Amino acid sequence: MKQTSIKSQSIDELKLKYIDLKKELFNLRFRLAKGDLENNMRVRQVRKDIVRVLTLITEKEKKVSQ
Repeated sequence: MKQTSIKSQSIDELKLKYIDLKKELFNLRFRLAKGDLENNMRVRQVRKDIVRVLTLITEKEKKVSQ
């Protein structure tokens, strides 16, 4: 996921995306522990996506409060 693709989304959409990413990360960690995960780098990628979304949420909330 690129930041340009999520930058145009609203705060509510970003919060929904955050929830979806957290669920995906949980499932990936579970599959990693079981040994079923084929692509270990996906865990790292999802973690970075979560940080991107949280950063955008913070930026947008600061803009709204000003």
